[in-house]
Amino acid sequence: MHQIRYFLAVCETLNFTRAADACHVSQPSLTRAIKALEDELGGPLFRRERNNTHLTGLGEMMRPHLSQVLIETDAAKERARSFGRLEDVELRLGMMCTIGPHRFVPFLQAFRERHPKVRLAVQDGSSDELRERLAKGELDVAIYGQPEEIDDRFHARRLYDERFVIGVCPGHAFERQNAVRVEELDGMAYLNRTDCEFFGHAGRLWRERGTTVPMVFSSNRDDWVQSMALAGLGFTFIPEFAVTMPGLCVRPLIDPEITRIIQVVTVRGRPHVPAVGAFVREVLAFPWVTAAPTAS
Repeated sequence: MHQIRYFLAVCETLNFTRAADACHVSQPSLTRAIKALEDELGGPLFRRERNNTHLTGLGEMMRPHLSQVLIETDAAKERARSFGRLEDVELRLGMMCTIGPHRFVPFLQAFRERHPKVRLAVQDGSSDELRERLAKGELDVAIYGQPEEIDDRFHARRLYDERFVIGVCPGHAFERQNAVRVEELDGMAYLNRTDCEFFGHAGRLWRERGTTVPMVFSSNRDDWVQSMALAGLGFTFIPEFAVTMPGLCVRPLIDPEITRIIQVVTVRGRPHVPAVGAFVREVLAFPWVTAAPTAS
């Protein structure tokens, strides 16, 4: 890069002495750098004829290319400085698809206010999908929860706990109860959320208590499942903060109660960009006040 800067300075001044002064180097140092550049490019860049220094044909050809190199290099350095200052940075955030947006909107608003030049690119997916994208470097950080322990490749820190609730239509017998016991679900039509990471875990617990539920509808879209429950076609099993359908009657599931831990997850030991550190600090410091589930 010094060679290119010295070359362009001579192009501007057509004088080696003035170019050296402009670059704050001695003339011999500048001359040696120009000679090294000429050796790399395969020919002389200047002709020096007493007081008449001018570009050769090769010099004329190289000037626009090397000017562009300098422009791009300076731009890259500025981008790097901005990156360190959390300016014009994209943060790739993985969000588990079963996490309701309403729970995270206040945090995202607060993060945006404190770091307005960080662009959040949110990608959703199951906990398994997010885990693999993190491992491959396709995500910088992820928010998810799962029944089993998160493996040692990752560093997970707890944000909040979330209960699972039973969702039914208004007027259902459960509406008169404060909670629903697992045994009370036996034989009831079940509306399944196919992306539910706790489906297998809950199914095992229910079978242990002799509870069997026939599945009558299945979808990976929570709005469809909740709409079917609202229409009276069965019940759904859903995290309390994922309830988005107005009017859906929800009651906590007990005996046993099932909860999930929502965590912020990064790859253990991987060097992270400053935006990741800022995001993790902010999300851990955010007041995740437990709210009651939406109920009719």
